Amino acid sequence: MSRTLRHDFEGAVYHATSRGDRREPIFEDDVDRDALLMVVAQQSTQVKAQSQDG
Repeated sequence: MSRTLRHDFEGAVYHATSRGDRREPIFEDDVDRDALLMVVAQQSTQVKAQSQDG
């Protein structure tokens, strides 16, 4: 039985998993993984700055 679909909405926070469908890797290589980590770090910095302003 498959999972029910998640309802997407603006401003939602989602959990990232460490593996893909059928337990396959979610990254092609270390460069791919590092690119995602850079985006997460940038967003984290922005969220932290916004929470301090508000």
